[in-house]
Amino acid sequence: MSQKLPDALKADLPQNTWGKTLAATPVVMTVIATLLAGLASSEMTRAQYDRAMAAQLQSKAGDQWNYFQAKKLRAAMQRSTLDLLTATESVRRIPAVVSTLAADDPARSALEQGSVPSLPPMADHPAPIKAALEALEKQLPESDVLVHVMKVDDAVLEATLVAARARVTEFDALIRPITTAVDKIEATTAFAAANDAEAKGAARDVMAARLRYASARYEAEAKLNQAVGGLLEIAVRRANLSGERHHVRSQRFFYGMLGAQVAVIVATLAVAARQRNFLWIIAAIAGVAATAFAAYVYVTL
Repeated sequence: MSQKLPDALKADLPQNTWGKTLAATPVVMTVIATLLAGLASSEMTRAQYDRAMAAQLQSKAGDQWNYFQAKKLRAAMQRSTLDLLTATESVRRIPAVVSTLAADDPARSALEQGSVPSLPPMADHPAPIKAALEALEKQLPESDVLVHVMKVDDAVLEATLVAARARVTEFDALIRPITTAVDKIEATTAFAAANDAEAKGAARDVMAARLRYASARYEAEAKLNQAVGGLLEIAVRRANLSGERHHVRSQRFFYGMLGAQVAVIVATLAVAARQRNFLWIIAAIAGVAATAFAAYVYVTL
């Protein structure tokens, strides 16, 4: 976009400061309009990026909720199977095979207590994140949730999310060898029971202990997935808020560009008209208003 006055109009302008100002006004307003058009386009691009990022985050959050539901369902199935087993068969709480394991063997605690090792406690969430998570958990109206989400700092949220994901990875690494050992013990006792009728009782005891352990394991994993899912839900809303903010800024810059274009047209008419002072004042007011409005949008939104 460029603006150049015809030579005939330049010759008709007074060769003084007023004439030079009159001639420069359309050019200056054109530059301002071009800048505002670029800002409007840039803000719209950022809005589209943030909304695309929100869609990706929502997909990741959905994955975490699917994991959470699957783990809760598996835990419930383990408990139901255990209840059915104990209701129909005589089962000892602590299998005899436990006594053959070392005292510090994690598999022993898993079969004896039906529990999983606990991770070091995670640091408390910052107050804004905690408030946003509570709002989501209570299923407050979206407008109330966003009030808390707006107070969350993106860098703090990202650090908290990284820590939550690290706990999932750490728990997987901690539980994997225990699960492998428990499954191996169950497979060994089941094989012995297939060849010895007296060993069937011991196999049932191990099976029941493994079911208690598996239920506790799935419950722990579900809680970890739930924590990650909640943080991702906050990230989704943060991205949507950012996208909406850039969208509004794009609209406002576009309005400012239109105002600057009006100033260009009126200033050009002022150069060609006889009543130049009046038209130039209108152009100046339009240009100053457009520039001031754009500055306001840039600073406050």
